[in-house]
Amino acid sequence: MRRHFFASVSVAVAALSLAACGTTEPSPADSAAADKPAGKITLTDAKGTKVTLDGPATKVVATEWNVVEDLLALGVAPVGVADVKGYTAWNTAAPLTGDPKDIGTRGEPSIDAVAALAPDLVVATSDLSPAVVKQLRKVAPVMEITSADAADQIGTMTKGLDLIAKATGKETKADTLKKNFEASLTEGRKALADAGLGGAQIASADGYVASNQVSIRAYTGTSLLGAVNEKLGLKNAWTVKGDESYGLATTDVEGLTGLGDVQFTYVANDADGDAFTGPLAKNAVWKSLPFVKDGNVHRLPDGVWMFGGPLSMEAYTDSLVDALTK
Repeated sequence: MRRHFFASVSVAVAALSLAACGTTEPSPADSAAADKPAGKITLTDAKGTKVTLDGPATKVVATEWNVVEDLLALGVAPVGVADVKGYTAWNTAAPLTGDPKDIGTRGEPSIDAVAALAPDLVVATSDLSPAVVKQLRKVAPVMEITSADAADQIGTMTKGLDLIAKATGKETKADTLKKNFEASLTEGRKALADAGLGGAQIASADGYVASNQVSIRAYTGTSLLGAVNEKLGLKNAWTVKGDESYGLATTDVEGLTGLGDVQFTYVANDADGDAFTGPLAKNAVWKSLPFVKDGNVHRLPDGVWMFGGPLSMEAYTDSLVDALTK
């Protein structure tokens, strides 16, 4: 799979509409006043680089899916998107609008394709190699945001949103998105508590098959999903340690035997297959696990992007609460 989802080997709704709880929207007049195009914008990105724009960027290219989502959530349709087909399958919380050009893969965008769009701004993440960023800077201003940080995933997510909002003159909209996200966490936590699931043990994962072997990727407590789970009043059941950026760890089916009686939730996508209902379904160890026997295995809906922004995390919260309480 692609760079994040199949990070261990090489790693978003098609009409799915997960309504955020407690959403509020400013009046059109308030938004127009707050987001009124201003003069020159100067900001410092996540890498400490000063970026100067002639005004709020409107022709924006995005090299990563969380950046694409944030732009769309802010009301800015990117003119260039890395791996359009993949984004459409994996992130449905913020469907693409307009007719963005596919600029290539997330790891290796086409410099020529980006240049042909004559963008005001290219938004990249810390996952993109410095060599590629250097090439992109010859084409247009480049702003980098931090892709992930296990020390503070939610804070990192919102800081990235704020940077993009400042660059595009959409700061009021960003504030609304953050408030809606917090409201969804509050309502989700209450719904789980009301269902007697406050403090329940949870293990979030995804899986893939390589060389006929199933590998399972654990979303530990320091992953973005893990951080959201904690905000919802759930307890992380993984004992493996996640990496310093994404809070992810790799294990196998035998590594699940120590989880005990948990709610096991996983992310999959029909576009790339389901290792849990596929190869694992006939595995004796898998079938013997307590949570499998008790029917506490929950596949989340397609299109919930595990590394997205506030809209994806609202969609995740809604789908998780629905899966655990139905």
